[in-house]
Amino acid sequence: MQQPERLSLTFGALADPTRRAILSRLAKGEASVTELAKPFEMSLPAVSKHLRVLERAGLITRGREAQWRPCRLEAERLKEVADWVERYRRFWEESFDRLDEFLRDVQKGQKRTGRRK
Repeated sequence: MQQPERLSLTFGALADPTRRAILSRLAKGEASVTELAKPFEMSLPAVSKHLRVLERAGLITRGREAQWRPCRLEAERLKEVADWVERYRRFWEESFDRLDEFLRDVQKGQKRTGRRK
């Protein structure tokens, strides 16, 4: 799968607040479906659907240890999102720097001409 497709899956998975909450919980350590479902007022099958979306996006993995099926966070996909967002953060910082410079030039021009608003 190419990066644009992976990013689309990742952003789609992150669009839901329940899935973001599940990822926050998994950042503290692995957990079972039952443990992940506790804070939510939804059925285990509903939580399992959220987990499938997260798994398809590569944000979690599910293992098998006897009867226990632990879910684990896979942070690499989140790093891809962070790297993608970082490029735009730099763009905005540079844009704000240019705006600051422009505003300083405008203020200097107003001081020279004696005009103030």
